[in-house]
Formats: sequence, structure tokens, C-alpha cells
Amino acid sequence: MRGFSKAIVAGNVTRDPEMRTTASGSQVCSFAIAVNRSYRDSSGVQQDQVSYLDCVAWGKSGELISQYTHKGSAILVSGRLEQRSWEDKTTGQKRSRCEIVVEDFSFIGGNGGGDGGGSSRASASSKKSSSEASSSSDLGSDFAPDDVPDDDQINLDEIPF
Repeated sequence: MRGFSKAIVAGNVTRDPEMRTTASGSQVCSFAIAVNRSYRDSSGVQQDQVSYLDCVAWGKSGELISQYTHKGSAILVSGRLEQRSWEDKTTGQKRSRCEIVVEDFSFIGGNGGGDGGGSSRASASSKKSSSEASSSSDLGSDFAPDDVPDDDQINLDEIPF
């Protein structure tokens, strides 16, 4: 049987992404995402739990994430789970880490430094600056109450929800 590994996570970047170049010249971006979860325990008390997940994005995806996100930015990532192992050079102790290798992502939210909904499939030349992105992604920016004529009434019975 062949295994399957897929993670889809939405959360906030916990620190500014770190962009590096490997010895072979590949670009790699490392960052972590905090995922918040609220639930009620057995006694009915609201509990909050935060999970911190390490992520790695290679190539153009890594460049875009590094360029358009910062600590606090909201992002959705999907990718495979991969475990990395190494030996700590100072202690000689074996270490390991499970991380999400990003295969696709979307910037979410309008004021987190992203483009308000871009995707890893978008080209870098089509990206907007942060100030353009936040102003163009504001809800209602193309609609003003003055656009509605005063004589038109909204019949609430016609709304299907």
C-alpha cells in the first residue's frame, strides 16, 4: 500500500519568514504558523488551544511568501508532512522535526501584508504592493450608499436566507 500525506492549515505567521539559499542555489523559505482552536471541555468551560506548525516553501512559492508575509499575516497552506532528522552539532543528540512542505498557498485577510487572496499560482508581476492590496481588498470599496436610489425599497421577504 502506498501512503498519503496532506495537510491543509490556515493560521497566522508567528515570525517573519526566513529566506535562505542552499549550497546548490535553491531558494527555501522557513516560517511557522499558529493555528488557534476553541472548544468546550467536559465541564462546559471554553478552552483555547494553539498549535505551532513549522513550514518550508521552496522556489517561487518561498520567494512570494517571504516577500508578502510577515509576523501576524494570515495564510492558508497545503502540502505534505515530512519528517527531518539531524544530529545536533553541539550536543551530539539526534533531533527530528515534522514540518509542512508547502505545495500551495493563499494569502488570506486584507491587512496581513498579503495580497488579500492571491495564490501561489499567481505570477510575481501580477502582485500588488501591500498598500494597494489592502485598499483594493476592503469590502465595499466599490459600493457607496449614494449608489442606491432613494425611491427603491428592499423587500426583506424576497431575500432567500
